[in-house]
Amino acid sequence: MTDAAAEIPMLSTETAVDAEAVARVVEAAFGPGRYAKTAERLREGSEPQVGFVMRGAEGVIGSVRLWPIMIGGQAATFLGPIAVDRSWREAGLGATLVEACVGWAREQGMPGILLVGDPPYFGRFGFERIEGVSLPGPVDPARLLWLGLDGSPPTGRVDKR
Repeated sequence: MTDAAAEIPMLSTETAVDAEAVARVVEAAFGPGRYAKTAERLREGSEPQVGFVMRGAEGVIGSVRLWPIMIGGQAATFLGPIAVDRSWREAGLGATLVEACVGWAREQGMPGILLVGDPPYFGRFGFERIEGVSLPGPVDPARLLWLGLDGSPPTGRVDKR
């Protein structure tokens, strides 16, 4: 990590100017293998509802996006990918990005947020395993997580909105 005492990264909403920098951060974090993942089927050809970035002195050092989806006919949002520059991974920037997404989804009145991720990491934000939901491809059911914001968990097929 860079000298954290000298630099405090700042959270902001992603803009069109950030697209190239976000792509670099995501590529460095996940590599080209991410295109084979089921989660990419929900993102490809879609526009994010919102994106958040963490900015340091060297520019964008972290990012996350929320995507519009339907679960069994109910509108929801899909979180991912969340990526942080390797030199900043122990600084808590990922948590700041997740909290920004949760806050935005609450403000928008979304019923909840779906993601494919690590239960111990995302559990601290209230995400829990969801059952009765199917994605358009294979996914480890133990990594399919839901944060309910309004009402009971949805069931059914997940599709792009």
